[in-house]
Amino acid sequence: MSKYRVTLIRGDGIGPEVAEATRLVLDATGIDFEWIVVDAGVDVMEKYGTPLPDEVLEAVRHSDAAIKGPITTPVGTGFRSVNVALRLALDLYANLRPARSLPGVRSRYSDVDLIVVRENTEDLYSGIEFERGSAEALELIEVLSRLSGRRIRESAGISIKPITPEASSRIVQFAFEYARKNGRKKVTAVHKANIMKHTDGLFLEVARQVAGGYPDIEFEDRIVDNMCMQLVQKPELYDVLVLPNLYGDIVSDLTAGLVGGLGVAPGANIGANGAVFEAIHGSAPRYAGQNKVNPCALILSGALLLRYLGELAAAVRVEEAVAAVIAEGQAVTYDLAPAGVKPVGTRQMAEAIAAKV
Repeated sequence: MSKYRVTLIRGDGIGPEVAEATRLVLDATGIDFEWIVVDAGVDVMEKYGTPLPDEVLEAVRHSDAAIKGPITTPVGTGFRSVNVALRLALDLYANLRPARSLPGVRSRYSDVDLIVVRENTEDLYSGIEFERGSAEALELIEVLSRLSGRRIRESAGISIKPITPEASSRIVQFAFEYARKNGRKKVTAVHKANIMKHTDGLFLEVARQVAGGYPDIEFEDRIVDNMCMQLVQKPELYDVLVLPNLYGDIVSDLTAGLVGGLGVAPGANIGANGAVFEAIHGSAPRYAGQNKVNPCALILSGALLLRYLGELAAAVRVEEAVAAVIAEGQAVTYDLAPAGVKPVGTRQMAEAIAAKV
């Protein structure tokens, strides 16, 4: 059996707790991991002056894969998202977010099985922004007003939304290849091409071209707002969804809600030369150190890591162990505990899962 070098980015808030819980479960598979443990996030700002030290990027670059605990992203001010920075620095262009119903998880639905494939490197998350009132923003407003013939208020902050055929093509190809490899029947491209004709319109045009190379897989497209309604009304009609960056972020949270919430929603960021696996949920700093939160999302992300490494049997064992512990309802955290059952802590739930792997 191969030995895999895996970087464990512990994160901040609840990150270190769920990261250690995940390592415990992955080690229980019997696979030989060499763990490279590094820290990122608000807890290292004082030491390094950045939430994403260079040593973290170097560790990931020299690993077979990485798994990351959640990291705090300030709203409106401060440093940009570490998650976004990792994806851009390592060109992890595909964000894979499965949403599958699990017995025992409270939800209005019982048979959801969706895959969200989100483009990770451009769109409004590309980081091209101009602060209101800055010299750069005022200059850009002047240029845009002249080129478009439309007045933009000088008080505006501006974000740029680049969509390229190259990035669109490779993310749609990723979605179709995933569908083919995993026995999926349909890919739906999600967009707002009726309004943004030269960005989302380009994404849709490229998606249609790529779809022509996969005659064995059904292809369709949906406008993003209609897609949200359709997913709530009849999620069983959909299979693999492929979306530009911002829509992918929003829709993947929606699909997580269909299966019970972010606590059971795994994620993967995959590029040509590496991958970082993460839960969708945030760092929940108010729960840090309390041994309270549900570790399943990151543990299921660990199962995606196993699949990426080609350890399919181990991945299935982890997924089945998570499902079994949740279905039994006896060794689960407070958000999953049935009425009348005393919840357990993060570590204790991980131990119960590990015992079944």
